[in-house]
Amino acid sequence: MSLLPRSIGTKLGSLAPIATLVVSVFAHLWDPLPLQILRNATFDQYQRWQPRVYQEAPVRIIDIDDESLRRLGQWPWPRTRVAELVSRLQEAEPAAIVLDIVFAEPDRTSPKAILDLWRAAPSLRQQLESLPDHDELLAQTIHRGGVVLGFAVERTGRQTNLPDIKARYVIVGETPQAYIHAFSGAVTPLPLLEAAAAGLGAITFIPDADGVVRKAPLLIQIGSVLAPSLSAEALRVAQSARNYLVRTVPERGVGLAEIRIGDLPVSTTPAGEVWIHYTKPVTHRYIPAWKILAGAVLAQELAGHILLIGTSAQGLLDLRFSPMGSALPGVEVHAQLLEQLLTGGGLARPSWADAIEFLIIVCGGLITGAVALLAGAIVSFSLFAALLALLWAGAWQAFTSQGWLFDAAGPSLALGLTYVFASIVHHLSSEQRQRWIRQAFARYVSPNRVNYLLKHPDALELGGHRQQCSFVFTDLADFTTLMEGMDPGAAVTLLNDYLDRMIAIAFSHQGTLDRIVGDAVAIMFSAPTPQPDHPRRALACALDMHRFATGYADDLRAKGIAFGKTRIGIHTGEVIVGNFGGSTIFDYRALGDPVNIASRLEGANKHLGTLICVSEATLAGCPEWPARPIGRVLLKGKSQLLAVFELLDPQQTSGPDTGYQEAFERMRSEHPEALSIFEALAAQRPDDLLVALHLDRLRAGKTGDLILMTDK
Repeated sequence: MSLLPRSIGTKLGSLAPIATLVVSVFAHLWDPLPLQILRNATFDQYQRWQPRVYQEAPVRIIDIDDESLRRLGQWPWPRTRVAELVSRLQEAEPAAIVLDIVFAEPDRTSPKAILDLWRAAPSLRQQLESLPDHDELLAQTIHRGGVVLGFAVERTGRQTNLPDIKARYVIVGETPQAYIHAFSGAVTPLPLLEAAAAGLGAITFIPDADGVVRKAPLLIQIGSVLAPSLSAEALRVAQSARNYLVRTVPERGVGLAEIRIGDLPVSTTPAGEVWIHYTKPVTHRYIPAWKILAGAVLAQELAGHILLIGTSAQGLLDLRFSPMGSALPGVEVHAQLLEQLLTGGGLARPSWADAIEFLIIVCGGLITGAVALLAGAIVSFSLFAALLALLWAGAWQAFTSQGWLFDAAGPSLALGLTYVFASIVHHLSSEQRQRWIRQAFARYVSPNRVNYLLKHPDALELGGHRQQCSFVFTDLADFTTLMEGMDPGAAVTLLNDYLDRMIAIAFSHQGTLDRIVGDAVAIMFSAPTPQPDHPRRALACALDMHRFATGYADDLRAKGIAFGKTRIGIHTGEVIVGNFGGSTIFDYRALGDPVNIASRLEGANKHLGTLICVSEATLAGCPEWPARPIGRVLLKGKSQLLAVFELLDPQQTSGPDTGYQEAFERMRSEHPEALSIFEALAAQRPDDLLVALHLDRLRAGKTGDLILMTDK
């Protein structure tokens, strides 16, 4: 049995985990959408486990909530009411007032707009035309200072309106346009409002593929214009600053590193974004708009604050999905970002995080795969679990202590796939080795015994049990003489070929090899696995052995090699079957008188002139099987007579040997004509050794069918 196919299979199989690791590395570098979603889900879970702790910050949301709409009327409100709200807030001297609203169209409640709809009398028209325009009133209020307006961005493929950006940019390093989010145009406020504002910022968020807002850009590009976000512009106006300082990473082709807003430096992603670390809901950051207009809020509660005017009303649908697993008003995203920037902390994904994750995938995958291929299941799984625990613990520690975002899910998936494929290969290799060992072991132990032990390992214990079994014993006549007359190596080769085929025949009948002693073979049936038809199996096995042994000897004799005849004994009876020996070694065998009788019947063949001697106990299980009675034999050392028969080949006989049967019945009944009948039968069959045996007995004056064996 060659080990080469198994070695090649193992080497080829080991390529599977390596291929898995290569695919994992490629996927990490390619970063497809499913991996992005998995990574973002991991970062979201970090935030759910440990959200940002709310710290008091000078940021409030002036909320146009459902109650404000109920009290003051549905949206949109007249610009005069918005102007009143802004004016009330200005009186409290806040740091900045930020409107998360785009006033892109004229107020339809303005007097002039109404005149276009009404057919008013000239006098009434003159009075209405003299009233101030609502948009102009709002512009006058905004012009008093400290107000930031919002605009929306769009990607239409063609350049549209460009916002009138109030800030200036100082660029240190590369120009940022190649790295930041780009848009083709904007939906801007009315020109008179835009001109009156102290600042102008984009209110648009850029959610990830799953719709969750995790990062907010501080800087975007509209056409060829650099524009700030609404949050960035709120910070600039709150500081009365003029410039943004944009710094890129010193290495070219990387992207942005920092945006300084006035005196506040903000680290960003290469695309100019900031990761938002969300808090749990905090009612303290919201002030209903109706309370401001009702004068129910003290000025000192608003002084020096950044006040964001937005809406949480359900009907206005200004909602965003957050990593916390819930939707929140878009104005709150701005507020939380401003709180984070003002109080410190926040989240960041280091620029070297990808490299660390890459090394974890490569090194961890190699270690996991190698151990899973070479070590046992417990060791490999323990190492795999330890690596995962270390990976997640490290990622969690980085998040809680530094606010760093490391992806533990992607490398875990890569390690898991590598471990699974390596374990499958190890399992298949182990199965292959087990099959090989089982095949090799079957060269020493019967295959049915091997299979039985694999299915019933509890059978590997000392002791035995009673069981009806059939036994076939064979022996090769005159093999010692053959060994003396030829080269021992050649003789051993002949014997091995002979035994190999004899044992193969036994195994084909599901027999169990009991032992090999020189050129003798002992076969057992119905153990270890019970076989209800064990007598028939024993007879069929013995006949197949006889056919082979006869043909094998004839072929060798034709070549001038005097290979002896094979004698076979068959018997059935109750024995003790089990493992015998001690703690050092087991010997599985059957113990009992039936084993000795089968062996003695094999030896009796040379005295009886037969080649297959079978007991009545075995033939009782196969009454239709052709056989010739030999007689009642008293084996040496035994006290009970045993009826024995010569087994016949059903393929070479059409029925009972009636001539022999008649002669045998006359002999058994001690009929006086028995001698003459056997003499006539012997004349017809000069080569029938069994007939010759009985004729010699009758001539010696013996009668009946009792045969005494004087030796073993």
